[in-house]
Amino acid sequence: MYLSEAIKLKIINLMELNNMNGNKLALTAGINRSTINRFLRNESCSIKIETITLICQSLGITLKDFFDDQLFNDVEIND
Repeated sequence: MYLSEAIKLKIINLMELNNMNGNKLALTAGINRSTINRFLRNESCSIKIETITLICQSLGITLKDFFDDQLFNDVEIND
């Protein structure tokens, strides 16, 4: 699995756990709705670590919590 796919799945899992959609997550995290929605719709294959950090802060988790998931075992980097 590519890293971007693993990140996308993790964000989707977190949104489901917190009963959120992309728009609510963006509002809560203070990020542009189009940024998260483009990434979730595969219109963009990259997301900044700063954006992931804002998502984590808005959900009350750390970056370690975010990446401490089997989704990130054996990931490949997108070209």
